Amino acid sequence: MTSSSAQWSEGAACRSSHREDLFADAARQNRAKTVCSGCPVRIACLAEALDNRIEFGVWGGMTERERRALLRRRPHVTSWRQVLESARSAHEQSRASSPAPASTASPARHTG
Repeated sequence: MTSSSAQWSEGAACRSSHREDLFADAARQNRAKTVCSGCPVRIACLAEALDNRIEFGVWGGMTERERRALLRRRPHVTSWRQVLESARSAHEQSRASSPAPASTASPARHTG
């Protein structure tokens, strides 16, 4: 980890996890990814792995295979943190501006 990672990693949800769970076979990695789902530093963690081309383990909810595929699709990205923060902001804005789902309850029928 770089020196900047020390700051965000203090708040990582995986801090109390066993390190070997994050660097494991596919089945255990998928279980480890669930730890990342609500982590407050998930974006910083994933950006750290992508920016530094970290090859092994689960970082920010992505396995090494998932990160490699993403890096192949977007080879010219120079700051993953900016990309990820922008994507999160766009997602939050779209959720905030989306109308609430219509009620699925059937209208009451008058039977007379």
